[in-house]
Amino acid sequence: MFHWSQSKEAGGGGGGDSSSVEMSLDLRRLPWYLGALGRSLTVNLGESKSLFAPINIPLDRRLQTFAALFWMSTFLFMGLGAAILLLYLFLYTQFWWFPVCYFTWYLGDRTICDRGGRRFYWFRHWVLWKHFRNYFPIHMIKTAELDPAKNYIVGYHPHGILCAGAFCSFGTEATNFSKVYPGLTPYLMTLEVQFRQPFYREFLMSSGAVSCSRQSIDYIMKKEETGQTLCIVIGGAKESLDCHPGRADLYLKNRKGFCKMALRYGASLVPTFAFGENDIYDQVPNHKGTLIRRLQTAFQSVVGFAPLIFFGRGVFQYGFGIIPFRKPIYVVVGAPVDVPLVKDPTQEDIDRVHESYVKALTELYNKYKGMYSAYPDVELKIQ
Repeated sequence: MFHWSQSKEAGGGGGGDSSSVEMSLDLRRLPWYLGALGRSLTVNLGESKSLFAPINIPLDRRLQTFAALFWMSTFLFMGLGAAILLLYLFLYTQFWWFPVCYFTWYLGDRTICDRGGRRFYWFRHWVLWKHFRNYFPIHMIKTAELDPAKNYIVGYHPHGILCAGAFCSFGTEATNFSKVYPGLTPYLMTLEVQFRQPFYREFLMSSGAVSCSRQSIDYIMKKEETGQTLCIVIGGAKESLDCHPGRADLYLKNRKGFCKMALRYGASLVPTFAFGENDIYDQVPNHKGTLIRRLQTAFQSVVGFAPLIFFGRGVFQYGFGIIPFRKPIYVVVGAPVDVPLVKDPTQEDIDRVHESYVKALTELYNKYKGMYSAYPDVELKIQ
């Protein structure tokens, strides 16, 4: 087993403002809105520790917090902010020509996310991503060799709130993917709606991200070069609704499209589980049958992504905000499940491959949960 981690170079990963400071167990027992209010006001139910960040924090840790804030802010604000800026420039300034040029270029470029994207290796090697990795920290655990003479579809579980471990491990070189798996070219696949946002689409594609559409998979898998590695978060937006700390609920039972594509191209399936992915944010309780869950499901069925109500910590205090909590994430990459080449697979072929994949994923989870999970007694639930 190969364990690649460089968290110590930034002065440690989870110390300092650890879970005992960021989130008291007593506050977790309160309704989410009272717990959030208590954290933001540093009311810690009898504990004497302040939830405000101390002044004498080392520079490395400040850079790590900035990296986490930057990552989160791009997702929340870059697309909307860019759209507002372009509209303002067009309507109220002499630079109306800039949004016109951008929109004209976008019309011809809008399908690039289905044609391999447009990655930049300098972007993947940004030192900012090293600080992002060290913030949690994020570790990538190699358990088996992946032959660069083959193509792969990596199934990433669970979705979490924003797939922090998937982005860091497959969308950047922060965990040294190219050194750990030489000869492989990773593609982080996500919803096509992400590539409709101005400026954010360019930012996201720079990491090697592409659309998770059939056209996109076909384009990449038809390349003559081998080593093409597609990372797909199988559970998708629906699974994110059940991503709460201390739970391992996966939407996988009826997700079989990735097995069909693996058969069509003879690509091996690689089960991957990120222990800790569900722990870096708290989410408003939204059990099935509640009003909030029904509203979220209805929105997700129309738009394609789920409107999650989540919260983490702030920049200068540990109680409430959009920055994820400092909780370690262990991305355990399993051994490949070989898949035969079947150009026109039957439902029986697909079911057989799916069964093998679920079995391999379950074995991976059970083997490593005692080493890397904060909740080793939690059973994997597949629905």
